[in-house]
Amino acid sequence: MKNPIRTEAEAFSFVIVMAILFAAVALAGVLGDRWVALGVFLALGLGIGVGVYMKSDPKTAEPAVWERRRASPGGPKRVLVIANETVAGQALRGEIVHRTEGGEAEILVVCPALNSRVRHWTSDEDQARELAQERLDESLAALAAAGIEARGEVGDDDPMQAIEDALRTFGADEIILSTHPPGRSNWLESDLIARARQRFDLPLTHVVVDLEHERAARRPDPTT
Repeated sequence: MKNPIRTEAEAFSFVIVMAILFAAVALAGVLGDRWVALGVFLALGLGIGVGVYMKSDPKTAEPAVWERRRASPGGPKRVLVIANETVAGQALRGEIVHRTEGGEAEILVVCPALNSRVRHWTSDEDQARELAQERLDESLAALAAAGIEARGEVGDDDPMQAIEDALRTFGADEIILSTHPPGRSNWLESDLIARARQRFDLPLTHVVVDLEHERAARRPDPTT
């Protein structure tokens, strides 16, 4: 379903329209009665809602702060990596090596601190951030072993917000986004890849990391 409010301009217009709507309802209540006011509210609300929805463009992306901090021409390639449980996966590490070989590159790895809904609403994020930091440290160590110098940070539990936050200070040239395979990835179920490509005007590479397959491949064969 399309989101009818996708930009600051649309949000401002929506506020103005709602103010006019409530003013019309108040006037109808003064001049008529509560049933007249209710009828005006329903008629205008339905008309405005349909109009805003039909007018909205799903491809519109709100200009963000990070657009003013893009990488300098001629400078090192800047790659933003977003991954949670798959952050230390071999497939992701291989893609980072591939995307940065043959030239100087700056790598920022962001691991969103995913949390349970209960802990999120109770503002108990310490454990989630500690676990994310452990995965991040493992990933950075593996990259260093592969000859890739990178820095990392724990990000917001919402991956879209984590990308936005990182791009405010890190002028990336491209994004690498890692997920579990289909059927095991909440990010894929929420259509994260498509939403990120629509929201951020940057090349985005999606890497699928099958941790179960990688672990099985590392286990010694008992028949040998």
